Amino acid sequence: MNLINKTEKTFALTTPLYYVNDVPHVGSAYTTMAADVIARFQRLLGNQVLLITGTDEHGQKIQRSAANLGKEPQEFCDEISQSFFSLWQLLNIKYDRFIRTTDTRHEAIVKEFFDRVWQAGDIYQGQQKGWYCVSCEEFKEERELLEGNHCPIHTNKEVEWRDEQNYFFRLSKYQTQLQELYESQPDFIQPASRRNEVLNFVNQGLQDFSISRVNLDWGFPVPVDPKHTLYVWFDALLGYVTALLDPDAEPTLANALAKWWPMNLHLIGKDILRFHAVYWPAMLMSAGVPLPQQVFGHGFLTKDGQKMGKSLGNTLDPIELVERYGSDAVRYYFLKEIEFGKDGDFNEVRFINVLNADLANDLGNLLNRTLNMVKKYCGGNVPSVAHETIPADNPLKAIGLTLGEKVKNAYEMLAFNQACTEILLLAQACNKFIDEQAPWTLYKQGQQPELAQVLYAVLESVRLAAYLLSPVIPNISSDIYQQLGFGINFNDQLESANAAPFSLHATWGILSDKQQLGTPQPVFKRIELPKNN
Repeated sequence: MNLINKTEKTFALTTPLYYVNDVPHVGSAYTTMAADVIARFQRLLGNQVLLITGTDEHGQKIQRSAANLGKEPQEFCDEISQSFFSLWQLLNIKYDRFIRTTDTRHEAIVKEFFDRVWQAGDIYQGQQKGWYCVSCEEFKEERELLEGNHCPIHTNKEVEWRDEQNYFFRLSKYQTQLQELYESQPDFIQPASRRNEVLNFVNQGLQDFSISRVNLDWGFPVPVDPKHTLYVWFDALLGYVTALLDPDAEPTLANALAKWWPMNLHLIGKDILRFHAVYWPAMLMSAGVPLPQQVFGHGFLTKDGQKMGKSLGNTLDPIELVERYGSDAVRYYFLKEIEFGKDGDFNEVRFINVLNADLANDLGNLLNRTLNMVKKYCGGNVPSVAHETIPADNPLKAIGLTLGEKVKNAYEMLAFNQACTEILLLAQACNKFIDEQAPWTLYKQGQQPELAQVLYAVLESVRLAAYLLSPVIPNISSDIYQQLGFGINFNDQLESANAAPFSLHATWGILSDKQQLGTPQPVFKRIELPKNN
């Protein structure tokens, strides 16, 4: 199949298609916030971006969850899927496509893909015996199980013994090709810890896996044998392809793959790494479809150092968290305080302290005190200073001249914490610079040119910090930009043609005295610690 080559100016990425057995949890929010940051950054670079998210709605777990509530599976899926829509809106997620695997067009894509794999001779019927985790929707090898036949991921769930006739995919046939892929493209699986995990698994020898179930109604029937239902993962992974269809396009693989495929990035949690880094590329190889460029598996989240769970009573409700503190606050903490790819922890006291220090003090208070000084000492206008006249060894200019490239590299490596830390160093340098230069003293001494340079350097540095942080905290960055006289709202700058261009705005020294500064207003209000702390 000849695909249209993607241009260098496109970037397509996905979150997982979240399983709708329950309302979204903070882990789902974490992945999606990260994906939104990547998408926003790529738009700033001038790329056409397609961010795909959605819900995986078939399988035994869904059927059981619906039955337990006395509901039909479709009714249950509609309700839970809506909760993802609502949370993404609260978190200010600007996705482009939301795919549900119960979409009628999705079945056509799954059937066509199945036919390709069938024609390749990679599907056969056999007997499946083994331990099955309904929560994972996956057969487990005995060596993986915990004591008492418990799932290693859902540790409070016992696996179930299955002995049934299924259809299988010849995964073992692709072991050598997969090993060659991992060798020739070491960045295909990231971070390195995830890559090593996959290599260890594959090098032990791959076994064919079941792609159908019997005695299950909630899913697509196997095209060659309707008594069987397609295994949820064989169906769900293809949601990434269905989502690529334009709304009025006929649901064919050719139409779906024409513009955006191959995907630049699949962003996932590490618990579903095997499906995306082993099963999915092998399935694509079988169907003759090019492989995505990268699969990135991030770590798990804990709360106060403990694994979260309903049985422990320590779950973290992302909706409650956003409603209490705001989307920018939640986005900032999880992306700045956790090294993406590693496990991370949420602690409310630390959460509040970080937000107060970074957003209320270092950034928000810095902007307000500077605007007030400009109002008092410069008539409320941007000081008339040519940035070229500010010496290169000015501490703020010295940081600002290289900061854009540093942050760009960090975002490209998905090192969000590194990007945020570098930007905050500039804000902290600004506060120190004001204390050292004492603009109030320069004003009293009548040193207006020196005063103007100090205030310009700080204003420009705050602007640069806000711009570089805009993928992470778009609301706060928009407020800062508007107070600095720019008619830019980073939530509206979603089309690359209209975006504030990275090549210009990531450069230190673009403020001019033509800017009409706004009235100083707090961009982030200090949060009081809960009284019980």
